[in-house]
Amino acid sequence: MRIVLQQPETGLYFKDIAQWVGNGQEAMDFVSSTAAIEFCAANKLKDLQIVLKFDEERCDIVLPLQGAEATHGAQPSHPA
Repeated sequence: MRIVLQQPETGLYFKDIAQWVGNGQEAMDFVSSTAAIEFCAANKLKDLQIVLKFDEERCDIVLPLQGAEATHGAQPSHPA
């Protein structure tokens, strides 16, 4: 199983800061859903969902992020 972040509106997966891909296999794989949530909070990533990806796509589990991590805009912040 892989744990990835996805923009629900575009279907794109998070690969790296400011880099989103269409293929979930190319996405950054988090060690846990907690690590993915903490990463979103630390980087101010919003309006995302966690996807637990299995070998069979029909078995994937989608978990919408709620609260502070899911208010508006899915753009990573960039240090000035």
